[in-house]
Amino acid sequence: MQRLECLRAIYGHLEKCLVVTIMGAVAAELQSLGHRTNFFYLQHAMGLASSTGLGLALCLPHQKVVVLDGDGSVLMNLGGLTTLARYRPANLVHVIFDNESLLSVGGFPTATSTGSDLAALARAAGIEGASTVRTVDEFTETFDAALHATELACVVAKVEAVGPKGYVTDLALLENRFQFQRHIDHLKWK
Repeated sequence: MQRLECLRAIYGHLEKCLVVTIMGAVAAELQSLGHRTNFFYLQHAMGLASSTGLGLALCLPHQKVVVLDGDGSVLMNLGGLTTLARYRPANLVHVIFDNESLLSVGGFPTATSTGSDLAALARAAGIEGASTVRTVDEFTETFDAALHATELACVVAKVEAVGPKGYVTDLALLENRFQFQRHIDHLKWK
């Protein structure tokens, strides 16, 4: 399955969530489907999408937060899994697209290409419901269940190592930050 297929399948479900993506292919592909002010593309901060999502989830406990991450980023900050498990925000869904490579920075293989299992690592860290999916239908079902659950969820989606032609998005980083902040401010006054 391809990451873009997965993103297309859940795009309609992201409208009322705060969405944090990691840099590179995930950000470029999500933006290619149509930017929304509730999307924050965390550029130049590899490994910190789950930490950013955790902060948002803890500060805004009545707001669903979705983190769209990659295997390379998660492996760069494995401690993020233990921190998520420690605080267990019931409003956070952590999606990890595992293509077994650092596709956005040259395609070098990651540890998942030689057997490291991110869902097993997440469960060992204390995220009990972490699971791995391999088809778009499985992904959609698992994501929908996680989105409607009232507990921390982690979905590892095994995807092909293919991505967009370019990884640079046309939205300026500062503008994205300001749009996202205004979106959050608007939520606070509803």
